[in-house]
Amino acid sequence: MTKHIHWDGQLSQEGLDIIKGEGGVIVCPTKVGYIIMTADKAGLERKFDAKERKRTKPGVVLCGSMEELRELAQLTPEIDAFYQKHWDQDILLGCILPWREEAYAKLKAYGDGREELMTDSRGTSCFVIKFGVAGEQIAKEMWETEDRMVYASSANPSGKGNRGKVDGIGERIESKVDLVIEADDYVASIQPNKTVETRYEQGVMVSMVDADGKLIPEQGEDSRSISPCPVVIRKGLDIDKIMMHLSDHFNSWDYRQGEYY
Repeated sequence: MTKHIHWDGQLSQEGLDIIKGEGGVIVCPTKVGYIIMTADKAGLERKFDAKERKRTKPGVVLCGSMEELRELAQLTPEIDAFYQKHWDQDILLGCILPWREEAYAKLKAYGDGREELMTDSRGTSCFVIKFGVAGEQIAKEMWETEDRMVYASSANPSGKGNRGKVDGIGERIESKVDLVIEADDYVASIQPNKTVETRYEQGVMVSMVDADGKLIPEQGEDSRSISPCPVVIRKGLDIDKIMMHLSDHFNSWDYRQGEYY
């Protein structure tokens, strides 16, 4: 039986120690439910097996600080400012971006082939910030003390939600991970006016690349009808706030629900 612990608001040392170990995999709470977290190729293999997920669907990179994001992903000043706005307002945001050349070299330097499971066919990944305190604490500690990245996918059978309930992760995932950090109360507190049936189970995802995976160009204040431009490819928690920020930062942006997938 996989061990369950309740998140007490502080960094989970037990969860951190597992993530630091070879092939370590945990389930962790976020603002919109539960995710599977790991930090190496062996853990990614376990994640894909637990979810029975297609290997063509890459995981996401969990950024515990803006400094980490800036070291890993290619950003224009406009995209950087867009991220910073959401960081400052504690809004969950994920964007599809290319890797910085040095960061991708670091990813490959591990020598275990993890880059094949962390990037799509264009070499891009989804870089996520402000996903939930429990996971942010682990990601930040891993980056600052271990100089290592943390990767994740939703903790539920592929194509199904967990409804923000730890018992929604399913028996297979529960049996395949090393530790489950439970915080149903935290998940519910993020959308207090929503029910289990009506609350968002995912974060907003915005593509900041063109069809070939190249970073979109800067727009500037006076430009109009620019293409390629930011594209909202998945709605989710705080979609209203994120669309307002898109309007504030970019004169041109688009909405194409599900286009990435």
